[in-house]
Amino acid sequence: MHPRGVSRRSLLKGGAALVVLHASRILSPLVAATSGAKPRVAVVGAGAFGGWTALHLLRRGARVVLLDAWGPGNSRASSGGETRVIRATYGPDRIYVEMVARSLRLWRDSERRFGRPLFRKTGVIWMAGRDDRYEKAALPLLRALGLPVEEVGATEAAVLYPQVNFEGVSWVLHEKEAGYLLARRACQAVLERFQAEGGEYRLAAATPGTVDRGRMGPLRLSDGTALAADRYVFACGPWLGKIFPDIIGDRIRPTRQEVFFFGTPPGDPTFTEDRLPVWIDNGARIFYGIPGSDWRGFKVADDTHGPEFDPTAGERVPTSKGLRAARDYLAFRFPGLKDAPLLEARVCQYENSPDSRFIIDRHPQARNSFFAGGGSGHGFKHGPAVGERVADLVLGTGRPDPFFALSRFPS
Repeated sequence: MHPRGVSRRSLLKGGAALVVLHASRILSPLVAATSGAKPRVAVVGAGAFGGWTALHLLRRGARVVLLDAWGPGNSRASSGGETRVIRATYGPDRIYVEMVARSLRLWRDSERRFGRPLFRKTGVIWMAGRDDRYEKAALPLLRALGLPVEEVGATEAAVLYPQVNFEGVSWVLHEKEAGYLLARRACQAVLERFQAEGGEYRLAAATPGTVDRGRMGPLRLSDGTALAADRYVFACGPWLGKIFPDIIGDRIRPTRQEVFFFGTPPGDPTFTEDRLPVWIDNGARIFYGIPGSDWRGFKVADDTHGPEFDPTAGERVPTSKGLRAARDYLAFRFPGLKDAPLLEARVCQYENSPDSRFIIDRHPQARNSFFAGGGSGHGFKHGPAVGERVADLVLGTGRPDPFFALSRFPS
């Protein structure tokens, strides 16, 4: 959330699917530029970045296979869980505001095309603290892109939302068209659409191939097979640094994040999304939450980066310290939930880059390989727009944006 998103049976449809052979019969990559054939692309990771990248590539004529070690929106993934906030307030970073505006259109269009819910429009309110430069910088960008937004004084906000204690809040920024996404189900929906349109999916862990003469060779898969393609995309979330220790390394640092869901009074709609938007408290310590949260309870999370975390083997049991902090915050900001029972809790992770910006770039030593990662707790909502950008790079219709390039980090 950081302020500063299935069927496992593959459908092979003639030439639209990528042929996968066993290690003893590795397919030699065809060079589309010389043969005129559609490029074969392997995308590793079926989360928000990888799933949308695979779908965009497929729709642009590539033959695509999508792989994931545990499945789309699984509990280890940064794209797992029930809900994710979608909002466009990004301080002075116009590029993110533009990407959210684009993604919001794609989420809505896809919801209609897929015939299933993906997005809930609740609005989002930002509680600006004493230092409101972040919110003030966002206002002209939001308005320039036609995103409905209003400034609400703290006194007026207290009348509109009497269930909230606005102590310490200087004013409120209200994004009217924002809300939340159904994260896990959205990942599965993207995969199902990808398969229905002719893409191939495999449940398998993948190890990068050998890089020789500026190109990456076939992937090695956990089932003992090898997979060769013309181009490779690695959208591996918190695992990207471990998979590429020399290229990415600690430029992706997973941190442990705790999320809590509290029970509301029976029959009381005060704390549901009908009466309260998604909220972000941008004070000294940033908290955010989703009322209702697809009926999971009143979602509360601390955006502060936690300790380093192993997304594969790490135990996902919340700490008493984290629960105490959430309860203390809830009692202060939402007094009516002071003694609310804990219904559920989750431990997930952020995959942080040093500056919280995404990494979208070409492998510096393998011209046929690409990276998409560094979601840093705010990446899920951008999945559709990130997928378009990565597809542009892979197909040669776009170039790396310096804002997301690996070259911004010291070597």
